[in-house]
Amino acid sequence: MFRKITEKDREFYISSVKTFYNSDAVDHQIPESFIIKTFDELMKSDTYAEAYIIEHDGRNAGYALLAKTFSQEAGGIVVWLEEIFILPEFRSCGLGGEFFRFLKETCPAARLRLELCPSNNRACEVYKRHGFEVLNYNQMIFDKKES
Repeated sequence: MFRKITEKDREFYISSVKTFYNSDAVDHQIPESFIIKTFDELMKSDTYAEAYIIEHDGRNAGYALLAKTFSQEAGGIVVWLEEIFILPEFRSCGLGGEFFRFLKETCPAARLRLELCPSNNRACEVYKRHGFEVLNYNQMIFDKKES
């Protein structure tokens, strides 16, 4: 049901990420070059990021992108669930919940972490059902601009 992404998944991954970033699950779109850069990094190593293809009845149903970091606050490695996207025709099949169970059982991280748009109530309820708790931090970013 879940398998590590491979080079043969390139077209599916890029197409799915574009769909995800055009949905109301995210705050803004990203350039296609970022998607390609991420895929290329995934093919090089799993040091910083790894991705899974989510399958249902032998068909690609979505993907999950994970990023890794270390946190003193968490006491070790933190895996960020950067993105989880299920194609509309496969939603409400329990695939997201199955992926959370898979991740909790196989991931050696001290903490699993994710973020979501506050308006995405449905996702918030799913995450809470699977044991995620609200972490009351605001996030701030500084993006280096590409020249």
